[in-house]
Amino acid sequence: MRAVLHSERARLTALYGTLLLLAGGGLVALVNVLLRKGLYSRISGAVTTVMPGARVDLGELPHDPAASVPAQTLPPGTAPTPEQLAQWSATQNISNAVEQAALHELTLVSLIALALFAVLSAWLAWWMAGRVLRPVGVITETARRLSAANLHERIGLQAPPGELKRLADTFDGMLDRMEDLLGAQRRFAANAAHELRTPLAVQRAAAEIGLSGDPDPAKVARIRERLIAVADSSEHLVESLLLLAVSEEGLESPRPVDLAALVAAELREVTADGQSAHPLPDITATADLAPLTVRGDAALLGHLVRNLLVNAVRHNHAGGRLRVSTSPDGRLTVSNTGPVIEPGDVPRLLEPFRRRAERRHTAGEGAGLGLSIVASIARAHGARLRAEANPPPDGGLTLTLRFPPSKPSAPALRPHRT
Repeated sequence: MRAVLHSERARLTALYGTLLLLAGGGLVALVNVLLRKGLYSRISGAVTTVMPGARVDLGELPHDPAASVPAQTLPPGTAPTPEQLAQWSATQNISNAVEQAALHELTLVSLIALALFAVLSAWLAWWMAGRVLRPVGVITETARRLSAANLHERIGLQAPPGELKRLADTFDGMLDRMEDLLGAQRRFAANAAHELRTPLAVQRAAAEIGLSGDPDPAKVARIRERLIAVADSSEHLVESLLLLAVSEEGLESPRPVDLAALVAAELREVTADGQSAHPLPDITATADLAPLTVRGDAALLGHLVRNLLVNAVRHNHAGGRLRVSTSPDGRLTVSNTGPVIEPGDVPRLLEPFRRRAERRHTAGEGAGLGLSIVASIARAHGARLRAEANPPPDGGLTLTLRFPPSKPSAPALRPHRT
């Protein structure tokens, strides 16, 4: 009972009921005030046949008994007779008595009607509050019933457009995002476990099978190289996972970063460390770097640019092209040729462990975290990432990042072309 009294429905009922009761009471009071002002004159005019005035002979009365004699005014200087004064006094007493009786009856009837209206107002207010709060109850029950097992349920409120309809639709949209995030988290955990288990299985097989018995030194050397390569791949995977986790935490102390200079340095490093020479030695790289300064973390932005460039080189083809550009309005664009990608497959390439083709565990093959790390670092910097599939025959991807505006704090870098 206490829960009902302290519910929103009870509060709305009290509010609506009070407003209705005040409106009814105000109406009754207004009717009484208006009637009191003119009631006496109306009653007096109804019961009066002859006001104090000249004497009227009975022969002058109309033959119709229901007809009344109109009031007459005494001539100037004429005093009323005692009979006329007695008649006027009697008429006044009758009018006062009728007025008091009518006001008493009106007040009694008004109070009874107001009491009945109060009960009806309370019932109407309770019903109205229930109708208004019904969508809220549906939302509450759905939220209470939700769990990881039935996150697919939706409210689907069937109601006219309004605030509660928008609230229910917003709640459904939030559930859609939560379901997508939970699905992405489950896929991430499963893929991470698979990616970490594979190198461990390779290491175990190499140790148990390759080193069984009394292997010759050449075989031991091959197994050693294989184990080191698998360990390097596992280390790179763990570092990528840690970087992805760090970028998801956001930025602690962003500072101005000359992104154009950072792109130029990373492009030289990627070209120098053999990323573009193995296994595709004839990629044409073009850089058009206009001055661009953004606020953020230089280390994370370095990883972002490096992942973009390495991805553009790794998924290119012989004789392909790589184009990098920056613009003063906050855009960084990396475009490369490569395999033709369906536009519908582009969004999933930004998810962790998602690749265009199944992994073959060959040398130089990534773990499928590069673009997801780029997307995470971009979100941490408030940048919008847009990925578009290039049309055939060139193929490949065009990735564009739009950073929020930032005032440069360092000398602008001259446009650089290679």
